[in-house]
Amino acid sequence: MKAEDILTREIYRINSHLPARRLTLEELLESPEPGIRLRDGSWHSFRRSELEKISSLLDPGDERKLRLPLVLEIVSEIRGYFRVRGRVEVKVMDKILGFYDPLEEPEERLYPRYLLTRVRRELPTTTTYAFMTE
Repeated sequence: MKAEDILTREIYRINSHLPARRLTLEELLESPEPGIRLRDGSWHSFRRSELEKISSLLDPGDERKLRLPLVLEIVSEIRGYFRVRGRVEVKVMDKILGFYDPLEEPEERLYPRYLLTRVRRELPTTTTYAFMTE
């Protein structure tokens, strides 16, 4: 077995807490008990107050586009930063962190890692980490 194969397997193992399938904010708000199944088979519940907080940050129609949980990518090659991908996902993150600029809505953004604790404190059930290699 090659070192690359071993690394790939290990990354998959440490990411077993990720969702098997992410749901839209709209679907989660309509659910009586909002939650998702994780790759390891366990169930993860979302706090309704967090879902409503996120909904209040969005433009009409964005509830159908935003998939949760927001994935905070820890990329080994990008030291000191984490990445968020998706136009609506970046918009939510920018608004939570106070960086939002309506004239700039990128598809992905890097944020300094020291902001992770602030993000997780604000959105503990609607964010998750993903460990990545590139």
